[in-house]
Amino acid sequence: MTSKSFFVAGTDTGIGKTVVTGLLAGYLRDKGFSVITQKWVQTGSGEPAGDISCHLDSMGADRNFFKKYSDLAVPYSLAFPASPHLASAMEKVKISTSRIRESFLSLTKKFDVTIVEGTGGLLVPLNERELAVDVVGSLPLNVILVVGNRLGAINHALLSAEALKNRGIAVAGIIFNRFCPRGDEIVLRDNRKVISLFSGLEDFGEVPYEPDLERRSAAFGAIGQRVMSMFSFPGVCIFPSEK
Repeated sequence: MTSKSFFVAGTDTGIGKTVVTGLLAGYLRDKGFSVITQKWVQTGSGEPAGDISCHLDSMGADRNFFKKYSDLAVPYSLAFPASPHLASAMEKVKISTSRIRESFLSLTKKFDVTIVEGTGGLLVPLNERELAVDVVGSLPLNVILVVGNRLGAINHALLSAEALKNRGIAVAGIIFNRFCPRGDEIVLRDNRKVISLFSGLEDFGEVPYEPDLERRSAAFGAIGQRVMSMFSFPGVCIFPSEK
């Protein structure tokens, strides 16, 4: 895989895309790469940074770093908590996928790795003509599918994997996220086995339920190593240098 950029897709909203994006960015930063995260459309937040703020916390980067690239990192920030097409209509803003593509490509010229966090699921409309997955398929992105490990995960995960396959979009693998403190362990273990079996996708591992950021980052190390092993990262830059 030659592209060094990732799209962190989710099987649904609220299943851990923000957590995984931040952890992966932090892991690669700790390995010496210049990394930036991007959110094409931030909705439901009065703060422009929104989910990016969580990424920065995981990366150990300050807000001044984000401010320099804010227009590129978050092309659209909308306050209404809804799908991008509805949130933009509520604020009379037209979402241009050309602007999204240009901002992404601009960041890839400045950083070793650009990690994009999706908004909601893959088939979320950005406007009246285009879905998020349409933009993903038009850019040099390695897709990582985040699956919230809970009852019902199998159907959501396999539908998402099938939607990507049908569009000819390759998926690097799956990261499972345990976002509840307790669950039926038989079900949760079986989810991973069955989803990997029927999707044919690499299981990078599971992020455990861990409120403490340091312990969660440490637990992510094995997942980050598996992701990194699939890619060639020539050269090491000091964060946050520009190319």
